[in-house]
Formats: sequence, C-alpha cells, structure tokens
Amino acid sequence: MSILVQQKVKQAVAILAEQQIDLWLTFVRETSAVNDPVLPLIYGEGGLTWHSALLITASGETIAIVGRYEAHAAEQTGAYQTVIPYDESIRPSLQETLARLDPQLIAINTSTSDVLADGLTHGMYRTLVGMLEGTPYCGRLTSAEKVIAALRGRKTPAEVERIRAAIAATEEIYRATFAFARPGLSERQIADFMHEQLAARRLEPAWAYEGCPIVNAGPESASGHGAPGELVWRRGQILHLDFGARKDGYCADIQRVAYALAEGEKSAPEPVRRGFETVRGAIQAVARAMRPGLPGTELDAIARQAITAAGYPEFRYATGHQLGRLAHDGGALLGPTWDRYGDTPYQKLEAGQVYTIEPSVDVPGYGYIGLEEDVLVTESGGEFLSTPQTEMILIG
Repeated sequence: MSILVQQKVKQAVAILAEQQIDLWLTFVRETSAVNDPVLPLIYGEGGLTWHSALLITASGETIAIVGRYEAHAAEQTGAYQTVIPYDESIRPSLQETLARLDPQLIAINTSTSDVLADGLTHGMYRTLVGMLEGTPYCGRLTSAEKVIAALRGRKTPAEVERIRAAIAATEEIYRATFAFARPGLSERQIADFMHEQLAARRLEPAWAYEGCPIVNAGPESASGHGAPGELVWRRGQILHLDFGARKDGYCADIQRVAYALAEGEKSAPEPVRRGFETVRGAIQAVARAMRPGLPGTELDAIARQAITAAGYPEFRYATGHQLGRLAHDGGALLGPTWDRYGDTPYQKLEAGQVYTIEPSVDVPGYGYIGLEEDVLVTESGGEFLSTPQTEMILIG
C-alpha cells in the first residue's frame, strides 16, 4: 500500500499546483478513534496518536510533523521527504515550518457538502486556530474539498486495477449465489451464503457486514439500506441483491435481480420484463452519455427521465456515486439538485473517476428491480468495469 500512498501524494502535489493552493494541511490526533477519511490515501493504514500534521505543498515538498514514537512509521511510508518528530507540543515545529514555507493559501479538511473531505473535527479546528494565533496563517485557511475530491476521484492505474479485482470477485460470488438461490429460502439464508463466499475467499464486504448484501425477496420487502430478514422468496417474485466485495483496500458495488418462475411459467411476466428493460435502458443511456466535463446532475436527469417516461415514479435517491476505497467514495455525484446533496451534483466528471449507475423501479405484486453497474470515466466516455446484466435471471 505504501507505493499507492506515494503515488497519491505525488498526485496531490499536481492537484495543488493546478488549483493554485500553496499548501494542504491535514491535522489529526488519535486516529484509531477519529480517522480522517483522507488518511488511507496520503498516509496509509498506520495510525497517528498525538497531534500530527501532514503537509503537502504545490512546489512538491512534503513534510510530516508527528510524535517522536511515530516518526519511523512516517518515514516508512516513503511519501514524506521530511519527518519532524516532537515531544511536548507540535506548536513550535508547526509554526516554524509554516513560517519557512509562508503559504498564501492553506487548504484544510473541512466541507459542507462532501463528508469525505470533512475530516477535521471542530475541536481540532479550534486547536489548530489556537496554535496559529499571532501568525498570519489563520486568515489564509480555505477548504480542501476540491483537492480531496480530485485526489479521491482521479484513480491511478493501480487503483483501477484493484477496483477491477474487487468487481471480478463480486461477480464470481454472484454467480455462485444464483446457482444456490431457489424459492423457499429466506433473505437471511441467501445473505448467509454470500457471507460464506466472502469468508472462503478471505474478502471483506464493501460496507457494513450486516447489510452487505442487501436482499429483497418479493414485494413486501423494504428496499433501502437494511439488513436481510426472514421474508421467504417465493415463486412469482423478484429477488433483488445489492452487494460488493472489498479486495486489497478497494470496493465493488453491484446490484442484480432474478425472478422465480411461477408454476407453468417459462418466462417472467410482462410487468417484470418491462420493469427490467426500463432500468437496463436507463443505465445504458447514462453510460453512453458519460464524458469528462459533464456535471453529474445532467446524467442523473437522463436516468430519471428514462424511468418516468416509462410511467414509473422517479426513484428517490441519486443515480450514482463514486466508487473506490469506499463504496460511497465522495466527491462529485450523479444526483439531482436536492438540498441534501449540497453542490456535489454540480461537480463535473473527470477522467479516472469510477461511478455506479443504479436507477430502479418497483413492480407492484412482484418486487423491486434495481440494477447497478460500475463504470470508469475515460477521455472518450464511460467504460463498464462490471459486466452489465442484460437479461433477467430466471430461477426454477
């Protein structure tokens, strides 16, 4: 992972120069309890205990000011040219370093829209301001949200390969699951099987264990972020699964659907087929339209229009989110301009970002149809990393 950290820190230097920000300061403590979401990218999985400052400059200088007993670990990352240890207080070293660098603009990890760029706690912000009292640097602080969004979003080739590997493992587990699944099994039994598949491959779930997978059996199952229950999947019903594996620190996030044939049926009934084709078509339309420079809200509108034009109510969530070290990886969103999403739907797509595309419909009497594919933004458009589900899986 240290090579990835070195690559991301180098990438951060270029982003700072591009955005004309002199210095990016990540200020943390006791990260085993409160971990800034950006740390795995610029420091790795190792924790920091005392007040610690990671400084990355637009000129390429990188500095870590850490407690004495973590100086060796900071050096081992290979990402920081200078490691400054301290004992009693970080204040003198931090002030001296800032005075030497004299940055005109200092980005810190605060954001009103992006939770993954909001790692500086209020208490640590007050501590930082107190340490800078009497210097000119308090008046030079700005949000690092655009820096972090670019750094998380612009995946390096090595990051894309790790996402591909997580997707391949996820699709392998899906194949095993649909070979196992049959009417009469409960949501929980299907989820238990998928957990066993994760364990057998020594993989982690892409989000909280109890809710990964999400399993919806038939029309009475509540869609959303919940744990599988005791509802039984029956003939004549849809089975919906939302699942992803985490492999080597990177995630997949894929949704699939199957239909259990009722007695005498040889294919899914027309309402189920129509719902599936509508969702599949919306995904393909969004993927075809993806290109760098397009705001996420325009792509969300394409999916939303495809669903409502077919006569279904619009889904009440964003069409897609970024994917990476987390299943929900922050930054730009393929979403509507609703207050809860802040400015993230207005942010523009960039080459190297990986998004999910996940519209859905409810089919009364049958269940929930949600498909989700993982797509890489390239200079020439969207590239599917997952293998799109193009046909309803029929069981029985």
